[in-house]
Amino acid sequence: MTDLAPLSRALLSVSDKTGLVELARALADRGVELLSTGGSAKLLRDEGLSVRDVSDLTGFPEMMDGRVKTLHPKVHGGLLALRDDSGHVSAMEEHGIVPIDLLVVNLYPFEETVAGGADYDTAIENIDIGGPAMIRAASKNHGHVTVITDTEDYGALLDELSANDGQTTYAFRQKMALTAYARTAAYDTAVSTWMASAIGEATPRRRTFAGTLAQPLRYGENPHQAAAFYSDGSGRAGIASATQLQGKELSYNNINDTDAAFELVSEFADRGPSCVIVKHANPCGVATGATMKEAYSRAFDCDRTSAFGGIIALNGPLDAETAEAITEIFTEVVIAPSIHQDAKDIFAKKKNLRLLLAPGLANAAEPGLAVKQVSGGFLVQDKDNGHIAESDLKVVTKRAPSEQEMKDLLFAWTVAKHVKSNAIVYVKDGATVGVGAGQMSRVDSTRIAARKSEDMAEALDLSAPLTQGSVVASDAFFPFADGLITAAEAGATAIIQPGGSMRDDEVIAAADERGLAMVLTGMRHFRH
Repeated sequence: MTDLAPLSRALLSVSDKTGLVELARALADRGVELLSTGGSAKLLRDEGLSVRDVSDLTGFPEMMDGRVKTLHPKVHGGLLALRDDSGHVSAMEEHGIVPIDLLVVNLYPFEETVAGGADYDTAIENIDIGGPAMIRAASKNHGHVTVITDTEDYGALLDELSANDGQTTYAFRQKMALTAYARTAAYDTAVSTWMASAIGEATPRRRTFAGTLAQPLRYGENPHQAAAFYSDGSGRAGIASATQLQGKELSYNNINDTDAAFELVSEFADRGPSCVIVKHANPCGVATGATMKEAYSRAFDCDRTSAFGGIIALNGPLDAETAEAITEIFTEVVIAPSIHQDAKDIFAKKKNLRLLLAPGLANAAEPGLAVKQVSGGFLVQDKDNGHIAESDLKVVTKRAPSEQEMKDLLFAWTVAKHVKSNAIVYVKDGATVGVGAGQMSRVDSTRIAARKSEDMAEALDLSAPLTQGSVVASDAFFPFADGLITAAEAGATAIIQPGGSMRDDEVIAAADERGLAMVLTGMRHFRH
């Protein structure tokens, strides 16, 4: 192996033909012989380029509907042979194998086929076999062979050739081999993940995950941590598919918090104008309103202190009136599924504010996986798509909730699902009025949420905290009656919780003593 490797022969066989003609013409102009297959060869010939068919090289025609065309010693020998090994060179001469110095391959569009809803047999037919085999062969022999798997690397290849008199450096070949191995790994991940789902295998023996670099990040949660943002290629509406219209580069924490805000606001797709404000991955204000501005203002009034420097997500068009209200305080990120031009103009005056346009709302019921790394492994579970309708609730107290209480209970339950455990959420008239998150004791979360409401009542010059006449949601059961009693003392009139505690009877009795209505969901929403 030498640092510089010349190119005399290239094999081009691609599914995505973006930029192929331009690349092939540039290679031909350098005197590189072009080998190709099927549609790639036809396209190049149609463009007037001289191309040798791989079937001519191997002496075998493409067969079995194209399943067999490059799986041949004259292809793999040309890719794998060590040019500086006399034994390899002798074998090439003996068997009429010519070296292939450059491989340009991208794979059958398996991911796109599956995303388009293809049936099982169609998906199977779109699993590439020859492509990954050639890529792995060329990548292994990167001491002599250059492999390109991404169309966006065509320009880098031509720049490399221009800088090195038609040759590639070892460092460049190493980098391209790394990219190639990651591509085949991601491809196999897509196939195995799809197949596990197709045959109903919930816990396959081996589970892999893959992503494509979306954005290098300056650092992670803290400046001493390296970080990057990867897209899983699913196309799901949200932070990975959003377009940044203005503002500073998104940080690790921006991305994490914006995802939390957008996933929650997407739960309110059919509830009219809704706004979520998130700080440190927890909602500090959630509300609906007759207008988007009203929804924002009501969410803001839940906890104005925490909202400073927060993330705002909207479930509908961002208009000028709402934009004016938002820009009155410092905000890190605003994300919405559509944005009026006059709202863009208002935000343009706040150059550092990050404004994101999402391609619609996320499907809150869409299945998916939640993955968390732990020491030595991964925890994998289904996304929490648990949903409760009024008909699923069990009234366990002497008093049943009123119509308005029931609406607010379901609202509070939806928000509690997105609050770190132990989670307590007070809601009144379609707006959070107190949120307690992430405490080790449930009663502490109940007290903190109530205290925040008291602070806001003082700041807004109200005669009483907004928790007076509110309802409260708990993401898991009350292990003792003390949490419920604290909520009642804060002014809550109705409770929604999973139930299932050994002391349910004690908690129900405490609710009856205070005239509270309580419903049980039979479902909990732990979030860690």
